[in-house]
Amino acid sequence: MRARRFVALGDSLTEGVGDPVGEGWRGWAALLADGLAPPDAPVEFANFAVSGAQTRDVLERQTPAALAGRPDLASVVIGVNDTLRCTFDIHAVAGRLDEVYAAFTGQGAVLLTACLPDPGAMLGLPGALARPLARRQRAVNAVVHALSERYGAVHLHAAEGDWVDDRAMWSADRLHPGERGHRQLARHFHALLAGAGLATGPVPGAEPEFPGPTRSASLWWLATAGTGWVARRCTDLLPQLLTLAASEVRHRVRGTSARLDLGASRAVAAALAGLAGGPEGVGG
Repeated sequence: MRARRFVALGDSLTEGVGDPVGEGWRGWAALLADGLAPPDAPVEFANFAVSGAQTRDVLERQTPAALAGRPDLASVVIGVNDTLRCTFDIHAVAGRLDEVYAAFTGQGAVLLTACLPDPGAMLGLPGALARPLARRQRAVNAVVHALSERYGAVHLHAAEGDWVDDRAMWSADRLHPGERGHRQLARHFHALLAGAGLATGPVPGAEPEFPGPTRSASLWWLATAGTGWVARRCTDLLPQLLTLAASEVRHRVRGTSARLDLGASRAVAAALAGLAGGPEGVGG
């Protein structure tokens, strides 16, 4: 019997950051792989996700390597890092995701996708700073929703819900799930796949195997590695984010904030309409 092949593409979320095992990361995709088939049935799992990856990295680097293995299932969960860059362009994001999704489904692979929470809210940023990031993440999620429908993906709505608000699900950095959160993602994907007859193995356990970080360890991480993480992104994003925040304040004072949301919605619609084949088959 040929082993089922599952490949995972994306950024630090899929790499497994927040779920340490030994000297590396495990994460939701590895947990899911263990539940795709019964213990006596072979499953080959390869994780191509890399911390910091953007949609360009998935298209140009991860996808060719993953396609070479002729996978049966391919998860593509990406987009948050695009929203955290001054180069953010929803048209480019949509075009890259369209190419990636088409490449895997064109080989006959089952595609797994997810929409993700707003990073500004997760970090607890002030409103004027958080709203532009939220608008960007909503735009990415709208594109992912539409293209997932177009390509018949198994899509997980992970942008909201109890798990987002439960701090026990998250690691010290407030952006990556802890082990419990990774397990929840794996369990939700497993339920969707099982409902479609695509997962026949055991459901990933809900309870962590390892103790979570202590409060002192979390504070130490935030004061050391966490500070470096924020500094690296602020170098790229902060000047533009401050400009966006100033625009938010001006529109709020004038009572015209709705124009910003309308502009973002129009940009998403234009991005989807500009893809090969046009808007036909692309739903919201």
